[in-house]
Amino acid sequence: MNIIEWTTELRLALALALGFLVGLERESTKVEQGSVIFGGVRTYPIISLLGFGCAWLQRFGVGLMLPVGLSVVGALAVIAYITKTKAGHHGFTSEASALLTFVVGAVALLADVWIAMALAVVNTVLLSEKAELETYLDRFNKVEFLAVVKFILVTVIILPVLPNQEYTAFGLNPTRIWEIVIVVSSIGFVGYFLSKRFGNKVGLWLSGILGGIVSSTATTLAVGRIAQKSPEHAGMALQASILASSMMYPRILVLVLIINPAFLPALWWRLTILFLVGVLLSFRVRPKGESEETTTFPNLHNPFEVRPSLVFGLMFVLLMIVTKLVEQRLGSTGLLAFSAIVGVTDIDPYILSLLHPSGAMIHSVVLAMVMAMMSNTVAKSIYFASLVPSARKESFLKYGVWATLHLPLIFIQ
Repeated sequence: MNIIEWTTELRLALALALGFLVGLERESTKVEQGSVIFGGVRTYPIISLLGFGCAWLQRFGVGLMLPVGLSVVGALAVIAYITKTKAGHHGFTSEASALLTFVVGAVALLADVWIAMALAVVNTVLLSEKAELETYLDRFNKVEFLAVVKFILVTVIILPVLPNQEYTAFGLNPTRIWEIVIVVSSIGFVGYFLSKRFGNKVGLWLSGILGGIVSSTATTLAVGRIAQKSPEHAGMALQASILASSMMYPRILVLVLIINPAFLPALWWRLTILFLVGVLLSFRVRPKGESEETTTFPNLHNPFEVRPSLVFGLMFVLLMIVTKLVEQRLGSTGLLAFSAIVGVTDIDPYILSLLHPSGAMIHSVVLAMVMAMMSNTVAKSIYFASLVPSARKESFLKYGVWATLHLPLIFIQ
């Protein structure tokens, strides 16, 4: 039930207000930068009202009013752009925003008001944050950008043509497999981008958290190598390693939520407990005089690169086949044993390979997931301790306690 009844009069007022919002931003930019800008605080509200009026006339049977109105605004924008270019000024942003403002005015009458508001607000933000957006792009490595573009292109080309049906006795669905690759890569890219964006400005511990969204195993190796070169940072490196490992649990919960929520009731409280334990184990008292280390992790690969994505997809398929074979021939006990073995590697493809819709096996699968996480926790303690001998005792102690606490969660019904 809507609190506000959006009458024609209110929609007209909304179209005027949204046009004024964009116009105010353009006017302030004109004053601050002294640049030549198409329109200002009066022009954009008028364009929005023009869009509203054309939509209203078309609603009452005056055909083609919307395309004619948009064509007129477009022609004016082209004339303004040509004039501006001859004067030595470049850029089509203001002209494009004028066309969008016309659309906003029309949508304010014809569709849900949130669409018009969203378009106008996003338009205003993009116009006002030009400098900030350009700063982000300057920091965005061209190779990384091309990797993202290539992956998106491959996704757009491959996903629609993949058959959406199961093949073989293992129930391999090509569309489902590639969708999982896309989801995992997208979540990993958030952590990768945050790590690249903020890693050199925040402490090692926060860099560990951001890196853990991508891969807790890779982050543990990265901070271990940092401490290997600078032993005085061993304590902070261990803290970053544990925090990165803690991020494994919420990351897996998000993946489970997206891919097969049926596992959440049996899984969410287990992973929440293990996450909180990891956070508690990461606490340390920093010695007096110890400086905070900041860094980015060069060995964190962009998850949107095509090759790592294909490798992940291949690992997912192979582990899915092997897991089903183990489950069929050895049952729950064999699945737990296999989980302990697989856990020494990056466990995401294995965890996801277990998320098949088998209601009778949910409990066994959840236990196998927790076993794989326990094995992965032990493996990371070994990786870190082998790289940082000075923190070996503390590493084995904290990771050992953490790994041991997985056991009761495996056997609790």
